Amino acid sequence: MQVQTTRVGGVIARGGRRTGGLARQEAIEGYLFILPWILGLLIFTAGPFIAGFYLSFTNFDAMQDPEWVGLANYRRVLGDDPKIGTMLFNTAYYTFVSVPLGVIAGLMLAVLLNQKVRGIAGFRTAYYMPSVVPAVPSVALFIWILHDRFGLLNEFLFNTFGVVGPRWLTSPEWTKPSLILWGLWHVGGGMIIYLAGLQGVPQSLYEAASIDGCGALGRFRHVTLPMISPTLLFVLVMGIIGSFQVFTPVYLLGSDIATAAAGPLDSLLFWVVYVYHNGFFYFRMGYASALAWVLFVIILAITLLQLWLAKRWVYYEAEADGR
Repeated sequence: MQVQTTRVGGVIARGGRRTGGLARQEAIEGYLFILPWILGLLIFTAGPFIAGFYLSFTNFDAMQDPEWVGLANYRRVLGDDPKIGTMLFNTAYYTFVSVPLGVIAGLMLAVLLNQKVRGIAGFRTAYYMPSVVPAVPSVALFIWILHDRFGLLNEFLFNTFGVVGPRWLTSPEWTKPSLILWGLWHVGGGMIIYLAGLQGVPQSLYEAASIDGCGALGRFRHVTLPMISPTLLFVLVMGIIGSFQVFTPVYLLGSDIATAAAGPLDSLLFWVVYVYHNGFFYFRMGYASALAWVLFVIILAITLLQLWLAKRWVYYEAEADGR
């Protein structure tokens, strides 16, 4: 068997592959191009990651040297802190209500905006725009809408139906629903992802389903959902991760800088907010690091569970084809 060789710039290329000095030069150039990203990862992500793990075993107030305390911070997180129960309930409430609502609302919008009608690009842009509005102005807008006395929503309810609206931002029962309403205003991000998945579904599958007698709901159930199930999994995983890490809207809606309160009766005491309070209000950096690492383990466990359960309902076309 004869191997074809070619000489390019003094370097022998066998079988169409570059070898020798040219290959090494290309590898060096490639590493130089990604060097800024690698440095950023090591300095701004891996470095704080490792430092936080070490500080989680110490008593550190950011003023004096860390004092090693072993597992004391973790024992406090897992049983000695009276606010852990409230924090877990608030975070779980928000996650298990807002994420399903966001997934369903985003999917329904994507299905509607996947129709071939005149001006559909304008509707897509309009529904997507709120998701690119920064959190601070969007929260300020919702504070104006949901104000107890002068809010647009309560005034609309009273002037139109004679109904006295709830105290959205000052009642413990309504603060989390208010936050969920704010989250639903940003479903445009998930909608765009769903829309991309929907446009990748072959039209021939819908035609075959119609020939077999499937109506609109049948085609949605037996064709659309299986074909976009990987997209559903991605949005679900990212939504749960984001809900466990929600901070900015919670802090703006209910935190009191003077007292480190998180909404009325701590109804907005979420995990990341509590990490922030311990780290930057009480200067318990070691305990805040332990809280952050426990949150990391919780998110990792839930994500792995989702990926394991995905084998039961996520359909991958390449696997079905035997590739």
